[in-house]
Order: sequence, then structure tokens, then C-alpha cells
Amino acid sequence: MTLLNNHRTRRRRLGVVATAAGLLAALLTAGPAVATPDPGDTPATPDKVSKSKAAEVREAIESGDIPGKDEIVHSDNITHVGNTPKDALPGTNSDLAFQGKYAYAGNYDGFRVFDISNPKAPKTVAQVLCPGSQNDISVSGNLLFLSTDSSRSDNSCNSTSQPATEKSSWEGMKIFDISDKRNPRYVAAVETACGSHTHTLVPERRNVYVYVSSYSPSATFPDCKPPHDGISVIKVPRKAPQKAEVVGFPVIFPGEGPDGGGNPGAPTNPGVSKTTGCHDITVLPSKDLAAGACMGDGILFSIKDPENPKVIDQVQDNVNFAFWHSATFNQKANKVVFTDELGGGGAATCNAAIGPNRGADGIYDLVGKGDKRKLVFKSYFKIPRHQADTENCVAHNGSLIPVKGRDIMVQAWYQGGVSVWDFTNSSKPKEIAYFERGPIATDALTFGGSWSAYYYNGYIYSNDTAKGFDVLKISDRRTDPAKWIRMSELNVQTQPDYFGWWG
Repeated sequence: MTLLNNHRTRRRRLGVVATAAGLLAALLTAGPAVATPDPGDTPATPDKVSKSKAAEVREAIESGDIPGKDEIVHSDNITHVGNTPKDALPGTNSDLAFQGKYAYAGNYDGFRVFDISNPKAPKTVAQVLCPGSQNDISVSGNLLFLSTDSSRSDNSCNSTSQPATEKSSWEGMKIFDISDKRNPRYVAAVETACGSHTHTLVPERRNVYVYVSSYSPSATFPDCKPPHDGISVIKVPRKAPQKAEVVGFPVIFPGEGPDGGGNPGAPTNPGVSKTTGCHDITVLPSKDLAAGACMGDGILFSIKDPENPKVIDQVQDNVNFAFWHSATFNQKANKVVFTDELGGGGAATCNAAIGPNRGADGIYDLVGKGDKRKLVFKSYFKIPRHQADTENCVAHNGSLIPVKGRDIMVQAWYQGGVSVWDFTNSSKPKEIAYFERGPIATDALTFGGSWSAYYYNGYIYSNDTAKGFDVLKISDRRTDPAKWIRMSELNVQTQPDYFGWWG
């Protein structure tokens, strides 16, 4: 593919992504402004690479195999509309949610609200300081939900880090009232076993159900002991969110042993995560379905009874999948894309040594009917552009681009950038567009890049962990029909039926 912004052709062997420094600005907090971002909730410091590897990165840049440091490159059907750097929240940027003309951006130090009525010039409406990784974020009506998956001294936005071995430590879900977008108001908190790494909304008229995914129990953690073989279900009354409470802990992996019936991991399955809970769940309410990415297992659920999700099928890939991270249904609900977060998001896995089938997407067809449906593996997809050994890169969060009759997805790959790919043919997926930055560093493996890349109302929005909030525009006959689809709200893990109203 040719590039719009320089004269070099991007070769296929190496290269991509970013970093940024936060500038101080006015801060709207959900409590007294004495809270400070917590260094304990930030990624590890950069790891130096060998001199030979650093030399290889420099040579790759000089030869045009990868972009230069922080250099932006993209396919000729992508336009970089703009970038909004970090501001008052210097922590790691995380997930995104959307509602009307607003985008909500999670950050390990809290969250930021953007007015995106003009996507070319997003305006900051509010920044809320409320530390606690990873601040996974969702919205529904006047409520905003924020996950806390690090042990805190209490449930306030002024809390500090505290060991999980202490009984008084708190982790779980925080709930804000966002009826006034400029002044989000903290209204409730619900503690959940092992915290909340991610969460997924199952919204109903009177209540919002929240599926809380968490993992990694320990006998030394008073509030997170094994077996931790299920998910927490929280019920939140819309008119009285302060009454939110855990209403169940359905067991997903029944079985013998200290961790139930999930994947045992090593030594039985070397290189595969032992299943001690779920990492993320995506629901498709229009079809009463959910797909769970649960460490060493991929799960298909029925959610006809939202308080009691029922497992329909369970699959493993003990050859190429190390950590089942997230899931996406296609629109017809006859496919599921699972991602493998090999290396936990902090490793350089987009290279020839790792290959095309690890740290990739796994495409599964759904065959059969009703509760007898099965997940059947079809193929892997991985970005075709190798990255440097100083760039963390692996399959991460993405969403459908709503085109009737086609299966097209946009996806974040950390320092692999943003990829748009077509999996209409489950056995032959292919990339059709990309956006990326050159390495943050040439002498150290440095964490950065796109955490989430989602399509919303004609644009692609990417929350770069270091560089900030990017807006992209794709112009391609294969994706152009999506421009006519308009959503009033989008939480990607609560997948909408984009075409339901068309019959």
C-alpha cells in the first residue's frame, strides 16, 4: 500500500507506535482534589534490549522497513484526522465508550470526557481523577461504570494503593451519575471478589446488569481466594444506583480441584494461562448470547436469564493461544473472533520469531442451533507488518465496522497500531487498512500504543496508552456503507444489533 504522508513504501518486515507526556490542566474530580495518581498502577519501566537488537531497530528505520521514532504512517485509505494528547491524567489510557456526541476515555488515573461533535477537534468536557487500574469504562443512560482492579485503601477517589493481603483493601465497581457531563458525580461502589479487571453491561429498562470479570486469586488474599471459577453479577437499579449490589456469582468452570474445571495451564499445557476466572465478556443482547475470553478458555453463553448466564460451549487452543483476552461477534452471530494477548500486552510479539498464529485473533464459526451451538475454529489473523523488538504488540480491543453482508473489524494492536481487516471468509481473513506510529524507543522495550480502536458514527477512535486520543477516517468502498449507521450509545462489549430496525 502507498502512504499519504510520506514517499516511503512501508515494507512488511518490521515496525510501529507511540508515547506522550501529560500536560497539567484544570481538573474536575469526583471528590476532594487531594488525590494523586498512583505510581503503583502504572506499567513497568522500559526494559533495555541488547545492543545488537537496538542496532537492528535503527537499521530497520534507516532502510524504511519501519517508521522512524514517533513517525506516523498509514494506508492510503486512512486519514489521521487528529490527536488530543494526555492532559491532567498522566496514567495509561485504556478503554472507550460512546454516547451521543460524547466519548468517554478510561485512564489508570480516572477518566476523561470528550465532546466529539466535531471529530476533527474533540473538546475536553471533564477530567475525573479517580486512580485504580485499569478503569475499564462503560456508559448506560445517566450512569457511568468504572472498573477497579488494584487493591486500594478504600472505595473513594482519594484512595491509595494497599496490599491485597490486607482485609480492609477494596477492589470492584464504581458508578457515576453523568447527567451533567461537565460534573460527573460519584454515586455508588460495589466490592467484588478479586476486583474488576473488566466489566460488561447487560442493560434493561429498569436495571443494568454488570458482568464483572476478574482473576488471579491467592490463598493469601482475604477477598480473592481460590477457587475463583466464575463471574460476579451486579444489579444496578437505574433510578436508585446507590442500591447496586452483587446478586450472584455463577460458576463458569465447575469441576474438581482448587480452580474448578478451567484450563489447568502448565505443566499440562505449557505456555497457556491457567484459568482462574474470565478476562473479558462480550454480550449480544439481541441474540441472548455472550462470549467469554477466560484466560485459557473461550466460552459461549446463553444470557436469556441475565442473572444466571448458562455455558453453551467451551473451547481451548493449547497450541497457539496463551491468554484468551477478548471476544467479538459478527453481526449475524454465526462467528466469534477471540484475541490472544500473548505476553500480557507488554511484549514484542509481532515479529518473525513469534510467527503469524500466536498473539493473534482466532476466528470461530458458530454451528448448530440454540443451546447445542458449537464454536468451530477456522483460522488466525495477525497484522502482516512485523514490528521492532522494542515495540509491545499483540491483538487487543476492537469493534465491528457495521457493513451489511460483510464482516469487517477495526482493532488495536498496541504499538502495532490500528488495523482494519475483513473476515467475511472465515478461512481467509485479510487486512484492508492500517495506521501506526514508529517506535517510542529504539533501545528499550517501552509500553505504548493503541489500547482500544472502535468505529463510531463514521470515524475510528483510538485511545493510545501514551500518545492520547486519536481520530481516524477510513474511506474505502468496502467500509463506506457504515457511514450511514448512527448509534446513540456504544459500549463495544455490549454489541448492538446494527441492522435490527431494518428487519
